[in-house]
This record gives sequence, C-alpha cells and structure tokens, in this order.
Amino acid sequence: MNPLRSILSALVVSAAAIFPASAMAQAFPDRPVKLILPYSPGGGVDNAARILSERLSKLWGQTVIVDNKPGGNGWIGIEAAKTARPDGYTLLVVDAALFCLQPHLFKQLPFDPFKDFDAVAPIYSTHFIMVTKTDSKLNSIGDLIAAAKAKPGQVTYGSSGIGSLYHLGGSTIETTANVQMSHVPYKGTSQLFIDVSSGVIDWSFSSFSTAEALYKAKKLKYLAIAAPNRHPSYPDVPTVSESGGPPNVELRTWVGVFAPAGTPKEAIERLNAGIAKVMGEAEVKSRLDATGGTAWPAPAAELKKALEDDHRFFGAIAKKTKIELQ
Repeated sequence: MNPLRSILSALVVSAAAIFPASAMAQAFPDRPVKLILPYSPGGGVDNAARILSERLSKLWGQTVIVDNKPGGNGWIGIEAAKTARPDGYTLLVVDAALFCLQPHLFKQLPFDPFKDFDAVAPIYSTHFIMVTKTDSKLNSIGDLIAAAKAKPGQVTYGSSGIGSLYHLGGSTIETTANVQMSHVPYKGTSQLFIDVSSGVIDWSFSSFSTAEALYKAKKLKYLAIAAPNRHPSYPDVPTVSESGGPPNVELRTWVGVFAPAGTPKEAIERLNAGIAKVMGEAEVKSRLDATGGTAWPAPAAELKKALEDDHRFFGAIAKKTKIELQ
C-alpha cells in the first residue's frame, strides 16, 4: 500500500474516533433533560432541584424537568433513573440518606449506588436541626434529655420514615444521652411537621429549609443544630452540646446528581460543568445559604469521594444506634 495513503487512512480513523466525542460535548444537551427526585415536592431537595433546573434551562437553552417520584423508601424514583437510557438525559437527584445510609439498614436493596450509577456533580451540603412547637416547655436539648429521663418512653420524636436521617438522628440522641424515647415514623414530612407544631409529637429533626415556613409563622422553634459549629445564617441556634446535649452529635447530608451507569464521559463532563457553574453563582449560593444549605460546585470526583466517605460514616452511626435492618 502507498505509504501516504496509509497515513491518510490512519488520520481518518483517528478523526472518526475523536470528533464524535468533541461534537457531543459541544452539542449536549440538544433536547430536554429530566431530573428524577425520589421525594415529594416542597422539601429541601426539591427546592434546590428547582433552582438548579431553572438556571440550567437558561444556561443550556433546553428545558430541564423536575420529575418527583416519591414512595417506597425512595426506591420508585431510584429504579426509574437506574433503568433509564444512560445517555445523560435522565438524571437522579438524591441525598446521602438514600445512597449512604440505606445500605446499612436494609438487608436487600433494589439498587447498588456504586455499581448502578455514575457520579455527575454535587449540589449542596447541609446539617440538620432539632425543632419543637413554639410554646413547648422544651427550650434546650438539656430540657429534652431531662424530660426523657423523667418519663422513659413518653417523649416522642417524629421522622420521615423508618431508616430516614431524622430517625437516625433521633436514635443518635437516645444512644448518646442514654435515654429512651418513642419514635413515630411518618410517610414524608408534611404531616410530620404539622404534628410537631401542634404538639401531637414532641420534637423532630429537620432541615432549615423544610422548617422555615412554620418557623416564620411562629409555629416551630429551633432547639439546636447537629453540627460542630453554628450556622452563619442562624447564629442564634446553638449546637447540640451548647444546648445541654451530648458532645460531638453531627447529622449532615449532601445532595448530588447521578446518572445511570455507563453514561458517556463526555456527557458527564458537560453536565458537571453546567451544574458547577450554576452552583457557583452568587445568587444561588445566597438562596441556599438562607435556608441552611451550602452550595457545592465541584468535580464529579468529589461527589464520588463523598459517597464513599459517608457510606462509612453512616455505617458507623447505624451500627452504634442499632436501628434494625428491614
């Protein structure tokens, strides 16, 4: 074969391998993108996802749809994302509870967060607070622990379901303070906080964003934040230990975007670039900060590391609190 022709043939093959990926990176996305949320509308994750979808729609010139699929411990939404075509157009927005805690609480899961999904981008991180009704006699974690010791099993705390982060947090308080309280699981958070604000149950963990409306309506008060330090936007809310509770109580989570396993690298890079740009905007940071969240613009590798780290973190807490496997 003519040497020149061989060289030209090789160049053509190389170009065919390179240009499709480059073209995809430039054109993606060229149609609507769907964000599947395994949560009900109105919570902290939903609020952040809607901020993200609004900004990404403007950035990409494509509609970004928020598709709420709650129920079944989050498995309905996760399954829908898991079985979607891995082309970058169907994504999952999920928090650490579903991907890092559930594997330690359930003997069998219909998904593997490490094998069934690829990390795309983190959105934000946050710590949780302890809330009770505004006119409750409980004004500190010290009061709560004293009440639980005086009447074992009679103080009640709610959660968004068995094995949820709120359940884990309540169990952590019981274990570290050496008290016995009664856990009342709910299906979601709407009725949960109505019942906390009316005194049907005594207290619950919450995110700032979820409790904000009832707090502003003076139906809930914040007892403490389960974090090493106070939140800059809520400097009057003490940490658990500052409020008379046990030391080193931390309940945190993050929210991230994942794609079905096998999604092209070029699509993930394009998605990450857009999400990181949005989460780095000053207005977005301010909106999240006002509800207790911290925007987290970062590479996909950081979300993957957080998944691995918090899988161990929540595993240790679940083991310590001895929440039964389902």
